[in-house]
Amino acid sequence: MTNTPILFEDAEALVIDKPGGLPVERPRKGGPALEDRFEGLKLGFQHPPMPVHRLDTDTSGCLLLARNPKALKRFAKAFEDRIVAKRYLGILAGVPDATAGTVELALAKISSAGAGWRMIPAKKGKPSVTHWRVISEAEGRALVEFRPETGRTHQIRVHAASGIGVPLLGDPVYGSKTGAARTMLHAARLEVPRAGKPAIVAAAPLPGDFAVLGFSDE
Repeated sequence: MTNTPILFEDAEALVIDKPGGLPVERPRKGGPALEDRFEGLKLGFQHPPMPVHRLDTDTSGCLLLARNPKALKRFAKAFEDRIVAKRYLGILAGVPDATAGTVELALAKISSAGAGWRMIPAKKGKPSVTHWRVISEAEGRALVEFRPETGRTHQIRVHAASGIGVPLLGDPVYGSKTGAARTMLHAARLEVPRAGKPAIVAAAPLPGDFAVLGFSDE
């Protein structure tokens, strides 16, 4: 089985470096999934770890796994209560006019038989907030740091396209497939506070496909 880098480990949690392009759960059409690796991540524990949150198939980086049901419940509540600090890095398909800002666009889900489902900005949608800043530029593209306050489905992708005005590179839904083999988004850092014990802190190195495009983390 393919080795999965472990970024943090203790008795109740693992943070792994999820590869881009691999879904967490098995798709309806079948094929490989990250869940195939959970058995190999028991590491002496009786049961395999369970994902606390989700990352899109294309998104790489920090994914928190709970090693028991009680921990899963506590960690899930930390995400719901918005006390988890998340840092993402993404490559935009162009360079935005501004260098930093905050996007506040409520999001709602729509679907159609032909195009499938997607998220759109909608006044009656769920409140969504993302802080962002440009870190560097290369070849007419920008490396951007995203710090989302909320965790809505496709939040950063929609906020980049509709809020900043420039979609993530390679995003087939909110931008264009051209320029990259995947949507260029990476979960770079995760910090989960815990009562009575040190916080879970993990950082995932920038993946190689970011470096190929001329970018490195600051």
